[in-house]
Amino acid sequence: MDSLPASGLTGPEAVLASLDPEQREVALASRGPVCVLAGAGTGKTRAVAHRIAYAVATGVIDPGRVLAVTFTTRAAGELRSRLRQLGDTAVPAAGLQRVQALTFHAAALRQLTHFWPSTVGGPPPRVLDSKISLVSEAARRLRLAPSVPELRDAAAEIEWAKVSQVRPDDYPQASSQSGRTGPFTPVDLARIYAGYEELRRERQLVDFESVLELTAAILADNPVAAASVRARYRYFVVDEYQDVNPLQKLLLDAWLGDGDDVCVVGDPRQTIYSFTGATPAFLTGFAAEFPGATVIRLVRNYRSTPQIVALANRVSGAAGGPPRGRLAPGGLARRPTRAMPGTPLVAQRPAGPEPEFDEFADEAAEAQSVARRAAALIQAGTPASQIAVLMRINAQTPAFEQALAEAGVPFAVRGAERFFDRGEVRQAAGLIRAAARSASAADDPAGQVRPILSGVGLTADGPAGRGKARERWESLQALAQLADDFFAANPRASLGDLAAELAHRSAMGQSPAMDGVTLGSLHAAKGLEWEVVFLPGLTDGTLPIIYARTEDAIEEERRLLYVGVTRARLRLYLSWAAARAAGGRGTRTASRFLDGIRPAGRAARAARTGQGRAGQGRAGQGRAGQGRAAAGSSQPSPVPARPGRADTVPRY
Repeated sequence: MDSLPASGLTGPEAVLASLDPEQREVALASRGPVCVLAGAGTGKTRAVAHRIAYAVATGVIDPGRVLAVTFTTRAAGELRSRLRQLGDTAVPAAGLQRVQALTFHAAALRQLTHFWPSTVGGPPPRVLDSKISLVSEAARRLRLAPSVPELRDAAAEIEWAKVSQVRPDDYPQASSQSGRTGPFTPVDLARIYAGYEELRRERQLVDFESVLELTAAILADNPVAAASVRARYRYFVVDEYQDVNPLQKLLLDAWLGDGDDVCVVGDPRQTIYSFTGATPAFLTGFAAEFPGATVIRLVRNYRSTPQIVALANRVSGAAGGPPRGRLAPGGLARRPTRAMPGTPLVAQRPAGPEPEFDEFADEAAEAQSVARRAAALIQAGTPASQIAVLMRINAQTPAFEQALAEAGVPFAVRGAERFFDRGEVRQAAGLIRAAARSASAADDPAGQVRPILSGVGLTADGPAGRGKARERWESLQALAQLADDFFAANPRASLGDLAAELAHRSAMGQSPAMDGVTLGSLHAAKGLEWEVVFLPGLTDGTLPIIYARTEDAIEEERRLLYVGVTRARLRLYLSWAAARAAGGRGTRTASRFLDGIRPAGRAARAARTGQGRAGQGRAGQGRAGQGRAAAGSSQPSPVPARPGRADTVPRY
């Protein structure tokens, strides 16, 4: 809570009273330029809210002249909520409610709508909700017939190009230099991009990127509009500055003009969105851009236990340098990974259990162990909503959906549809049911599945790189593997039996789970936290993902693990499977990011050498039982404040 302490203090000192030394330093640095390097769980939103409140309380700035820019409406709402809580005798609540906390797009759209009639003329253009329809039309004009996932990937490439300030003619070279792997050749994608832009302009539409670009252009070309905005906003705060892209930086520079009263907050170790055009260069280069800038580091972690914080420091390399490489299968040395920049986090919470590392014989055993532990923790008193299972890709979720459902543990999939709710899976299951009704269904049912799935997009090799097409392929591949496993375990089963099994699993996975264990991706977990976090699937090829081939791409994968580790408050479980399926060759190796970090133990060796899934299961149950008492005796940390409602705001 950010309400002022009952210490008898009034005025500006009351705003500072509850802050730690580094947070207090942020608040006292009431004029810019200021760069706050805020480690995970160090209270950056708290520090920023108190900085604004202190500046208002001391008369440094009128609250109506403050613009705090965030990346999500949730973050904007949280900041507004904290500012409301700070309203007291030191700072009138009505004053702090005049502070504008908006996303980049919301702030830009207000300004574009306000200035368009006087600078361009006529009514403002309509904002395009989705690029898909125009991308599809542009592709058809070029006699291309992309699938829906390919259209989504093309739209994502156009978005990357626009935020990176890359024009259609420059796309082929820029995409090659950046190692982009889109659904089309670079030349065809450039032609689709050009056609999309032509259609958008013809129909007087703007997309989200155009909103930022046009607003920046109006401020650059129209001195009256620029002077109006700079008179309106004189005090800027930018959250998650490591995620700013070149187009957002262009707009921020247009807002600032010659001013430098800006405070940026971010953590280079949490840069995980470079594939969208985000770059930490603006954060790490802030002091060079603004010589004499105040740079403050927040390092006191209030979220996690010392044991989890120590692991996070080792993952990032902040605890003493990067781990050394070791031999991969075949005797080839794995190159050591680099350390991420930053000062080590310093834990502030009481001690808790050590993070646990486990190797399992196969993915099913891993998922079943997660489900058993989750069930034990819930039985001991941990709310299901305070448990998360975080994975690298959405295609990893089916095994955990099944294991949790079979264990009677409620769950909710965050940031993606449940496996059996995905369009491609529903379509494929329908084709399997139809095939099961045909006369030829009795002939080699196991051998029919992959040909059936090829009709909806399953190929021998998946699309290169990331994107919707890759996600669709991964879902179909997961369904094909599920069918392979089903027929391996049931050699006499028919295609109809498989269809019934899929229907049964779908029904199990669709049970209501409003207050369930979170299943989500590491990307979707950014900015969130849970009492208990499971990080399964930590193998080379999954984390780092197989298509991360450059050094920079691999380091971003390492930052994903860091983000996952720092989501946990009390308990953390890291695991991997030596083989995909039961009885398979255990050729997988633990993620290189665990080299020199995970302890060598008998349990891992036992799982690898196949002392039995039962033996591994007993070990998992024992640890879950030990955790039951500890979980029952601990009190969960308060959850973050809910985002507040949108404030009443001026036109721009």
